[in-house]
Amino acid sequence: MTSQISFVFDGRRVDLDVGSAERLTPTTTVLNFLRGLPSHTGTKEGCAEGDCGACTVVVASAEEHHLVYRAVDSCLLFLPMLHRKQLITVENLKTPGAAMHPAQEALVRLFGSQCGFCTPGIVMSLFALYKRRPPPAESELRTLLAGNLCRCTGYKSILDAARWLVALDPMDQFSADEARILALLASIPRDSLELRSGLGQYYQPLTLQEGLVLRGRYPETVIVNGASDVALRVTKKHESLPAVLDLSAIDALRVITDRNGVLTVGAGVTMNALLSVVRDTHQAIHSMLEVFGAQQIRNVATVGGNLGTASPVGDLLPLLIAYGASVRLESVRGSRDIPAAEFVCGYRKTVCAPDELITAVAIPHLDRKAQVRAYKISRRRDLDIASVSGGFRIELDQGGCVENVTLAYGGMADRTKRAGQTETFLTGKPWNRRTVEQAMAVLEGDFAPIDDVRGSGLMRRVAARNLLLKFWTETNGMDRQEEGWNNS
Repeated sequence: MTSQISFVFDGRRVDLDVGSAERLTPTTTVLNFLRGLPSHTGTKEGCAEGDCGACTVVVASAEEHHLVYRAVDSCLLFLPMLHRKQLITVENLKTPGAAMHPAQEALVRLFGSQCGFCTPGIVMSLFALYKRRPPPAESELRTLLAGNLCRCTGYKSILDAARWLVALDPMDQFSADEARILALLASIPRDSLELRSGLGQYYQPLTLQEGLVLRGRYPETVIVNGASDVALRVTKKHESLPAVLDLSAIDALRVITDRNGVLTVGAGVTMNALLSVVRDTHQAIHSMLEVFGAQQIRNVATVGGNLGTASPVGDLLPLLIAYGASVRLESVRGSRDIPAAEFVCGYRKTVCAPDELITAVAIPHLDRKAQVRAYKISRRRDLDIASVSGGFRIELDQGGCVENVTLAYGGMADRTKRAGQTETFLTGKPWNRRTVEQAMAVLEGDFAPIDDVRGSGLMRRVAARNLLLKFWTETNGMDRQEEGWNNS
């Protein structure tokens, strides 16, 4: 156990004692750390909630004897999350006596840079693309840059710069220095963190067993893994978190296995890591994840974190319910599996006991008869919270009647909720338009949505009915159709 954060920054190892360091606390964000330094103000604060990308930095971690570079929003990253990693900012791209880094040259060459406020973040996203291997496909570039706003040049020139950049050999000063950086990271002891200051405690265990012990010992701690949601309490609500249990260093929570028709995903698996494995097995989840936040968010947001927030408009839960998934909860007392449909028990409330942690999600593969769709209605396609979402599943018998149906809606109640009356009405009936139109009327009795900033209750009721009709139009008369996602 150590009380010191150690990471590589500006090409050297940095050791910080946040308990005694002036102005630093365990929940100081990386952005605020950088803005307090005289030589790293290129990283800007725009929204402080992970929407604009002006604060984008790159974090490199040692994985299988090489460095993996990921773009992240520094406004949502707590300083201890840098432990045993390398932090790279726009200032670090400069090489004395050399020309610009290719990520910078690309924007200049293709006329993608103007104001200088958003440009540093765009440069860092391009740098992460440049260092990615294998390089991203042309079709991925727009999605990978969706987390950076630009109101000066528009996106055409930025996309042109990305196309030019990823076609290059990714050899640069970071490639030449990689062995030395790996040695610096290896010199940092692999210990758990226990940070204490006058403003709070921060625990970062290395093993699941240690995490379960800490959870039982300190049940009031705020649990984080990527902290993309919890960090907003610090940056937007200006809360002081007295105790944090950070699970991001536990390797056992990042394991993915696929056995006996079940995909088991560790709670610490990031959305981007999940995205890479479900393309062929759970296409509806894959399509939904493509519009989950942005690249910078998906690089840190985790499966367990998304479930643990118990948001009424959480992206994963409707689909997990549709797939018949279960959630694994563990404590020092043992473990139990909870059906995904029963995991959230109220507004921002789950069935987790005070000493339990979410450790995994088990997602069955589909029966050949089953069809699953995911829907998300939002004001924009990328980087937005759903007003109404849906995870729907249907299985028809040989006569075309509904054998089993699951209609899980987000944004329609205080939690993700199944349309129980409508499911009962549909079961055993022909899957045709007349039946669906009758079911749309029944659906009115399943929910009483409220008005809020993302939509009125009336809008939500109309949207919920229309999504059911859309589900029918996409599945009617088909023996088997590929799963997919639709944004309306």
